[in-house]
Amino acid sequence: MIIEPRMRGFICLTAHPDGCAQNVKNQIEYVKSKGAINGPKKVLVIGASTGFGLASRITAAYGSGASTIGVFFEKAPSEGKTASPGWYNSAAFEKEAHAAGLYAKSINGDAFSKEIKEKTIATIKADLGQVDLVIYSLASPVRKHPDTEVLHRSTLKPIGGTYTNKTVDFHTGNVSEISIEPANEEDIANTVAVMGGEDWAMWIDALKAENLLAEGATTVAYSYIGPALTEAVYRKGTIGRAKDDLEATAFKISDKLKDIDGKAYVSVNKALVTQASSAIPVIPLYISLLYKVMKAEGIHEGTIEQIQRLYADRLYTGSPVPVDQEGRIRIDDWEMREDVQAKVAELWKAATTETLPAIGDLAGYRSDFLSLFGFEVDQVDYQKEANEVVAIEGLVD
Repeated sequence: MIIEPRMRGFICLTAHPDGCAQNVKNQIEYVKSKGAINGPKKVLVIGASTGFGLASRITAAYGSGASTIGVFFEKAPSEGKTASPGWYNSAAFEKEAHAAGLYAKSINGDAFSKEIKEKTIATIKADLGQVDLVIYSLASPVRKHPDTEVLHRSTLKPIGGTYTNKTVDFHTGNVSEISIEPANEEDIANTVAVMGGEDWAMWIDALKAENLLAEGATTVAYSYIGPALTEAVYRKGTIGRAKDDLEATAFKISDKLKDIDGKAYVSVNKALVTQASSAIPVIPLYISLLYKVMKAEGIHEGTIEQIQRLYADRLYTGSPVPVDQEGRIRIDDWEMREDVQAKVAELWKAATTETLPAIGDLAGYRSDFLSLFGFEVDQVDYQKEANEVVAIEGLVD
């Protein structure tokens, strides 16, 4: 079938298998071009199918020759209906990995559930014995708690007062003012339950209880801080409370891993176009201005550049991992440079519907958004019929 993007708000309802496959190949080639990393050999990636999680799996496999198990929750294709992009990404990754002689298996289901944790544990036991790196990169708006069975829904709200600022509809380029009502205590608690550190700790506890973490094992979760411009709706909002909890959890996990000389880190990454970030008011406008500045400075990175640098320059240098005063790895260092943020702040003041095409990189934002779903990817012929029914070779039953 001919597959075209069908948009609904901040989501694309279709995905292109060939575009997703080309995206994966491009990321693999980038990692290979940067040379070998003396890194992990047996890796579990929780949230492995898109964004930073996918980049983490690719970097481990093609930077360090690692065997990888990926856990994700993606929609399979059916005749005449495309899969979610993460399904196609994972299918492409496994095809490439197997052709390169690399072990790769995938588990599709709710990573918050006991069932998926047990299936993952059984797969590690049977195939790998132990893992030496666990990446935690889940991005879900909803979590069913495995013990209480309560359904928690996260919210994107400020805390303490209504927040008003500019935002942009990245489809139309229309810059407008938006006001967001503040969160209540229930909103905050639900967001922390979904996006905080509890599930990360549950995964590590479950793996350690079964002796599946190798001596010196590392686990990394991903976070974001961002500038003063976005902090009311992000770092000082409900999501920020969840990220605070995630970061506090790293210290608790590290304490539990002392007996195996293991360590937990939170890596603070840069702002990038993702399905999640596109839904947060204010963030798309900030990112379009940030991209303009960072591209002009020659320091723009996508997910694969960020994660390759994380592995090569932070985690696996042979020296102690450099962290900030809060114990976090900072791979957002180029975004948060004073000169970069000063330029973005000046552009923010000038940003209107009329000025944005010139002072921002809205075209780059749109292109990156569509490429998440396999569209507008170079080297792909979108006039050609594509086979929407693609299998993931190493999917665990």
